[in-house]
Formats: sequence, structure tokens, C-alpha cells
Amino acid sequence: MCFVYILTNKRHTVLYVGSTNNLANRLNQHYSNRNKKSFTARYNLCKLVYFEPYKDMWIADGREKQIKGGSRKKKEDLIDSVNPSWNDLSDESLSYLAS
Repeated sequence: MCFVYILTNKRHTVLYVGSTNNLANRLNQHYSNRNKKSFTARYNLCKLVYFEPYKDMWIADGREKQIKGGSRKKKEDLIDSVNPSWNDLSDESLSYLAS
């Protein structure tokens, strides 16, 4: 299973869009800040606010580019459509993966 996801910081001032074929592992990489110079480490992006599952990585990559190419307002609207409170969905995503 592949995923497109959006991370933000505690104050929701920065958004990061990514795609992966292992969401749990990728979140662990982001949250551990192993690479101190990475974008997610520099801006302390520690909150998963959106994710979409896909069966094919090519489709996920295309969707990632589509979301990245949109305005911040479009990204906010996308997040609001499924997570209006901008809650951290990390636990929910892990539950989704387990099912």
C-alpha cells in the first residue's frame, strides 16, 4: 500500500506533502529528525494531518505532485475536508495500516 500525506508543525504554519510505500516507517523517519538538515526537521513537522492510500506508487506520486502544485489554500481545504480540527492522525494511520 502507498500513501500521499501532509505533515505540519504545531502552529500549522508550514505544510509538507510527501508520498511513500511505508507510511509507518516514513513517519518514524520524519519524527525522529535523524537528518537535522531536512525540511521536516528544520520546521519541526511532527503532525500528520492528512493521508490518502493508493495501491500503485505511480498514482501516489502523481497525486503528490498534484497536491504540491496547488496553492496553500487548496491544501488547507483538502485537510479541512477530512480533518477540520487538524488533529494528529498518526495513530489513526497506524490503525488503518493494521486493518
